[in-house]
Amino acid sequence: MTKDEAGRVVVVGSINMDMVAHASRLPAPGETLAGEAFVMAPGGKGGNQAVAAARLGAAVDFVARLGMRQYGSDLLQALESEGVACAAVVRDAAALPGIAVIMVGSDNGENSIVYVPGSNADLSAADVCAAAATVQRAAVVVAQLEVPLAAIETAFELARRANSVTVLNAAPAQALPATLLSMTDWLVLNETEANQLAGLSISEPGDVLVQATLAAQQLLKFGVKQVLLTLGADGALLCTAGAIEHFPAQAVKAIDTVGAGDTFVGGLVTGLAEGMSAADAVRLGQAAASIAVSRSGVQSAMPLRNEIFL
Repeated sequence: MTKDEAGRVVVVGSINMDMVAHASRLPAPGETLAGEAFVMAPGGKGGNQAVAAARLGAAVDFVARLGMRQYGSDLLQALESEGVACAAVVRDAAALPGIAVIMVGSDNGENSIVYVPGSNADLSAADVCAAAATVQRAAVVVAQLEVPLAAIETAFELARRANSVTVLNAAPAQALPATLLSMTDWLVLNETEANQLAGLSISEPGDVLVQATLAAQQLLKFGVKQVLLTLGADGALLCTAGAIEHFPAQAVKAIDTVGAGDTFVGGLVTGLAEGMSAADAVRLGQAAASIAVSRSGVQSAMPLRNEIFL
């Protein structure tokens, strides 16, 4: 099966330069730690998901706005070198690209991130409309929340007209309009994001799956067809109006969890574009993410398809 025969993935999202500092652990508020290593590498949730899908064999088009000052050319070249088609990326000569400052604790792989959107904040509905032909030839259209909602809504409207599957990775967490949620086939988010979007407050520890199910069921009321919650070591939970399925996590020693969620989404949309069942697409995402967290780095840690065994 060729990439085009399998169906195309269109990513509508962000492109960043990631600045990553590694230390033994994350610093406490007001604390300064000596770092172990520093690296700059391409990132952004949109860019990460595009690379993850391309490495897993999907034909990927990217719709984005990229500031060409400082690191813009490097970021564009990195995407194209991974096989991501960038004809629909608007090059903005006057703007700076997005920047993410990331701290990683080497003892447990945990991370904290500060994100400065740069040119990502300027992606407009008009930019997306200009790429309508690209969007509407996709089997799957996926977006995240590091670009303006108007651009995402426009992309999903175009996808709806073409009967494409829409996937919204609702991160970073924010309030979302009912119109966008009603156009979303797959809503992918972690437990914290799900509770925030559903308006739930979890004040005491409890059964993770029970709490996740409550949040997912609330989100289904917004018109989303499927809610997929990523639960870290507790796996993933897929909820529809008629069924709930739990996918246990694969046992793995986490070295670096930055980009794990994006790798998971990249695997999911690749599976959906290939016509996999929902369960098999989720498992592909899990398998890819489990490999990525066992390595250091973000895009460089994402696996190729021949490394995946389901």
